[in-house]
Parts: sequence; C-alpha cells; structure tokens
Amino acid sequence: MSTTPTVRAAAQSPGRSRKPVTVRASVSRPRRSVTLTIVTGLMLAYTLLPLIWLLISSTKTQSDLLGTFGLWFSGDFALFDNIGRAFTYQDGIFGRWLLNTVLYVLVGAGGATLLAALAGYGLAKFDFLGRRAVFALILGGIAVPPTALAVPTFLMFAKMGLTDTPWAIIIPSLVSPFGLYLMWTYSSEAVPNEILESARVDGAGEFRSFFKLSLPLLAPGLVTVLLFNIVATWNNFFLPLIMLKDADLYPLTLGLYQWSRQATTVGGDVVYDLVITGSLLTIVPLTVAFLLLQRYWQSGLAAGSVKQ
Repeated sequence: MSTTPTVRAAAQSPGRSRKPVTVRASVSRPRRSVTLTIVTGLMLAYTLLPLIWLLISSTKTQSDLLGTFGLWFSGDFALFDNIGRAFTYQDGIFGRWLLNTVLYVLVGAGGATLLAALAGYGLAKFDFLGRRAVFALILGGIAVPPTALAVPTFLMFAKMGLTDTPWAIIIPSLVSPFGLYLMWTYSSEAVPNEILESARVDGAGEFRSFFKLSLPLLAPGLVTVLLFNIVATWNNFFLPLIMLKDADLYPLTLGLYQWSRQATTVGGDVVYDLVITGSLLTIVPLTVAFLLLQRYWQSGLAAGSVKQ
C-alpha cells in the first residue's frame, strides 16, 4: 500500500511533533513564443480577411462596390436589399439553386457518410480474404484527385444517359474514399470487440448490432465524415460544370459562376453585387453546421491521437 508524502514524513521523525507536511507540485507555465504568436496572427488574418471583405462588400450597391474602399462600409447599407434582389433576380432562380444544393447534400453527402460508416465498420470488425487489397484500393482512391476522374465519369454517364440529371451529381458524391478510411480507423478503436461478441451471443444480428450498439459509439467520427462530405458536395463546382446544361439543375457554385460570367457577355447584366451577396448566403449554412456540430467533429478529429 502506498503512503502519502505527509504520512511518510511523520513516520521518519517519530520524536518530533507530527505536523502535517503539505507537498505542492509545481507546474511550470508553458513557454510563450513570440514567433508562434506572429505566425498564428498572420494565419488568422489570412483566414478572416476574405470573409470580412465579403461581409462588407455585400452591404454595398453595385456602384459603391466598384468605387469605394473594399475593407470599409460605404454610405448606403444595401445588405437586405441585395438579399431580396438575389432571391428575385431571374424569376427567383437563386432559391432553386439553393434547393438543388440542399438536395445534393442530403442525398449525396448523407449517403456517402452512411456507406462510409458501413464499409469502414465492416473492414475494421470482419476478417476476410482480400482485406489488404481493399486497403490498397482505398489509399489509391484517396491519392487520386477528383478532377482527374471527372472526364472519365462524364463519358461513362453520357453513355448511360445520366448527364444533365441530378443523378450525375448525386451518384459520384456517394463515393468517399477518405471518409471510408477515416471510419475504418475510427471503428477499430471506438467499438470494442467484446460488445459485439456479447451481442452475437445474445442472438443479435450484425445489422442490429451496428445500428443499436456500434452507431452511437461512432457518432463523433460519423459527424466528422459527414461535415467533410457536406463541404465537398456543397462546394462542388467542376463536376456540375461538365455534367449539367439545364440552369434549373445548377447548384449554388455553378449558378453564381453563371451570374459572374454575365459581365463578360455582350448585353449581359453586371450583377457583381448579387454574386457577392449570394456568396455570403452560400457560406452561412456551412458555418452554422460547423458551429452546431463542433463538439462532435473536434472529438472525431482527435480520435487516436492519444494512446490509451
């Protein structure tokens, strides 16, 4: 049995008065690095400066946007007027683009997250022939950039007659090699094998064990993968650019690009103020999603960083 420092001190000096000895551990303060502070400040400015410019510019009219200093407000505060015009311009097509983007995210990103969770869990908890080959394929899929696969995907979808349809955006979004790899590594540590063995002894099926027992334990990693897929699908630009011709099927990224190109066409409307305001409205849902789910994705990113 271990003794406390006070008891040990009293036992070593029996002739003296047994006055308790308080032992306080001194914890050294972390060193302050001026260089690290400067670098962090520069990175913070590099990150926030475009957002500040976007927020300020969306409060300006078309003339003030091109004729005033970009990082300060002009005389007329036109934010709400710009928002109203963005939703009514061209018969309210901005709202249609917003709904299209939400549809692509719900079906594409949500389906990709579910498939990554199922596949990653299966690879982590089941042993089968060809497991290493699957691991190599996943790493290869992570290494290949999505833009390199865009043209082959377009040719394949063109032969299948799926171009210029929502499926041309949704089906490629269902494949997430990085999400699968992340769920694989997270499932290996988050779900104890003893729980699964107990469930099998009690007669529970594999799908029931996954949805009832494993899925709650995978929540932090699941939310992390979901946020990655949401950002990737929400900001998807090149794939819709080559897949879609109908403007009613555009996501927000491609729709705002079309508005921006109007200034370079003969007789086209110059609506840079609406492009700026639409860009601000586009990042709001992503910001809200990160703020609401931050406690989940922070723990998901830190998973595996500390050895138990």
